[in-house]
Amino acid sequence: MLFKQKSVRTHFSGLIFFQNYQRNLWVKPSHRYGKYNEEDDDDKDPKLRNTKENQLDHFYLYKSKGQHLLTNTRILDAIVRRSNIKPTDTVLEIGPGTGNLTVKLLEAAEKVVAVEVDKRMVDVLHKRVAENGLQERLNVICKDAMKVEFPQFDLVVANIPYGISSPLKAKLVYGRNPFRSATLLLQKEFARRLLAEPGDADFNRLAVNVNLVADVEFVMDVSKREFLPCPKVDSSVVIIRPKPELPDVNLNEWRAFTRTCFGKKNKTLGATFKQKKKVMQLLKLAKTTSLNKENPPTGNNYECDEYYDGKYEDGDTDGEECFASSTSDLEMNLFKEKIVGILRKGGFEDKRPSKVSNEDLLHLLSLFNQAGIYFHDHVKPNDLGNANAAYLS
Repeated sequence: MLFKQKSVRTHFSGLIFFQNYQRNLWVKPSHRYGKYNEEDDDDKDPKLRNTKENQLDHFYLYKSKGQHLLTNTRILDAIVRRSNIKPTDTVLEIGPGTGNLTVKLLEAAEKVVAVEVDKRMVDVLHKRVAENGLQERLNVICKDAMKVEFPQFDLVVANIPYGISSPLKAKLVYGRNPFRSATLLLQKEFARRLLAEPGDADFNRLAVNVNLVADVEFVMDVSKREFLPCPKVDSSVVIIRPKPELPDVNLNEWRAFTRTCFGKKNKTLGATFKQKKKVMQLLKLAKTTSLNKENPPTGNNYECDEYYDGKYEDGDTDGEECFASSTSDLEMNLFKEKIVGILRKGGFEDKRPSKVSNEDLLHLLSLFNQAGIYFHDHVKPNDLGNANAAYLS
């Protein structure tokens, strides 16, 4: 066998050789990439190849850290072109690696802010950009993208590590920085979930929460063979564009509501809300909401459960048992009837969340809130605070 891939770390130059060997065996793979034709691929011209990559004889890439570098210049050019970068733009790039995309961004934009946690990558990036005479327009932040506060930027263009896809989407679309668009290279399966619509098999809470504040456009698929080292799955490029206006809904309340609805997305809403445990939780929140309205939470949580759409488990079991012991069966039954009445009034009792649009979900949440039923214990129903400003361009 010509090449055996290492499980933890991969020798960089060996992978360069192997991928070039593979490309020479391909005849007409253009069907994989739509309008792109491998016969027009600039990578076949040795003069246009990045010779600096071959100089890194002892540079290791770690799959565990999501270090998969896109090397195909044809695809890199397409990503930059579809991003519609203006000469006056500041572009945020997350995970620049050795700078394959960064150099092209610097040629198109006024400034690039690159966030990279690996100091080895930062050193290579600085040297490569300096050799191209573009160092004055590059600002590198050597920190964890999920822990650092992003400076102001106009666009995001990035090949992001798969492991932070969910929390990073939340940080961007629910963050404080307004931006025009985000062109992102994502794991193909994740991109499909992001693009899913009501009725699709992949429709989920991720799509619901992102589509509340942004529109998502599919650009193209990218084969796993275009990366070094080669990941296990293919990727896709999508463009996320924040909506100029947001619905009049509290974002914390919305996320808590969709978490309840999509705990079992193929279960009817009536069956979900009739559960004794759920009725008890909502009754407890209804009693405590008035005490918490003036104490909204501070900070933001961008953990992956932000887009949770699987096996949701509610917490604080001891507190629920204590509350249940102090609540009469009559009170529980009356509150349950109130919930069912709202579902029937809106025609939602027999509907499944996997087939309900955002507009209908917003309507249902409004009916609940108007009846004094809330899903987040610090909710302020008619106040988005500073959240709206973050998404208005």
